[in-house]
Amino acid sequence: MSHIEAKLGALGESLPEYQPPVANYLGCKQSGTTLYVSARVSRARGEVGTDLTTDAAHQAARRTLLDILAIIKQGIGDLDRIVSVDKLVGFVRSASHFTEQPRVIDGASDLLVELWGVEGRHARTATGVAQLPFGAAVQLELILTLSE
Repeated sequence: MSHIEAKLGALGESLPEYQPPVANYLGCKQSGTTLYVSARVSRARGEVGTDLTTDAAHQAARRTLLDILAIIKQGIGDLDRIVSVDKLVGFVRSASHFTEQPRVIDGASDLLVELWGVEGRHARTATGVAQLPFGAAVQLELILTLSE
């Protein structure tokens, strides 16, 4: 078990079963020491601010990050190869009046910092959108640096 997976366990979390991409793309692609991770939508469905509360969407972002970590593990074999989280891009399916997208995406950001400490701090986008694939509430993607 990797050091990062042990940290997940200490937080009461675990990696879900890997789910392959739903269309013609890779879950992640490595270029040198950079890993680009394709976007993954949350299992939570609905519009934040109407169908889901901010707290429920915050938890959905955290769970979506766990799905992404399972994709990364499938792609590179060991989460301990991640030396830096460089960028997190987050989209929140938002009601027209909803403006707490940063709080929602903090669900993922907080977990990255819990797992990687200062190297988990990252540049970030948190944007509200009218619709996401499959009616999802949240969509996330990552850019990471890996060890050589």
